[in-house]
Amino acid sequence: MDVVLDVGAQLGESPVWSAEEGVLYWVDINGRAVHASDPATGADRAWHLEGRPSAVARSADPSRLLVAVENELVWLDLESGEPTPWLVLEEPQPGVRLNDGRCDPAGRLWIGGMYDPTSAQRFDAFLHRVEPDGGFATVRSEVGCANGLAFSPDGNVMYWADTLHQTVWAYDYDVATGQQRNERVFIDFTTLPGRPDGACVDESGCYWIACVGGSALLRVTPTGEVDRIVDVPVLRPTMPAFGGPDLDTLFITSIAARDPEADGPGPHGAVLAFDPGVKGLPEPAFAG
Repeated sequence: MDVVLDVGAQLGESPVWSAEEGVLYWVDINGRAVHASDPATGADRAWHLEGRPSAVARSADPSRLLVAVENELVWLDLESGEPTPWLVLEEPQPGVRLNDGRCDPAGRLWIGGMYDPTSAQRFDAFLHRVEPDGGFATVRSEVGCANGLAFSPDGNVMYWADTLHQTVWAYDYDVATGQQRNERVFIDFTTLPGRPDGACVDESGCYWIACVGGSALLRVTPTGEVDRIVDVPVLRPTMPAFGGPDLDTLFITSIAARDPEADGPGPHGAVLAFDPGVKGLPEPAFAG
């Protein structure tokens, strides 16, 4: 497993590959920065924000990204670095912020929140579905820490996790309407390493999820069977994303060491990459 970028991110998250630019967008939530990293050259550009960015989505306009910051969505102009507020999803409340997000195949953004710190074990956050025109629906309340959002290759299955519940759920999904139904447990994490964090899906429909606190990455078949457990040289991997020219590289973000002696030598907070032996899918852009 290679270290693509070792910048010591405080809380690396939300890697998204841009095939057009050949760069990996990702965020350092507590570092309050959006990054664009070029794995071919090692170059990295960062945009610093006042709030904590937690998730990014590409848009039809290559000069801007849609970024979740605290309790709202903003447009980030990549040339000027200026954020423009767009959509407030939640009224501010202490400890609650947006967290994991992903676009469905039709270009809607699904995004959920969390109560920070998770050690408080509070379920005060929500899960939202955002339409391209800015309309949105809050589809779930009493969320502890939203994670694991992903869609099957044909878009007919949606995955979503709550880290505090140690559960990943699957739903039948209607891409035309954005409706999900038939909730069922997809992965029970109670006997697996760590807890469920960010995820993605490969071209064969298998679900890859980071085991935060467990130094591992799982590959799970569409039937819910753990196919592979991949060791990761950091204690807290946060989210995988396929990228590279052929979408055959799996990038992984991670969290900085909290206790250097207990967490080990690292490279905690780095962006990692390896060849998983399977290709991924192009990441849909937000259609708004």
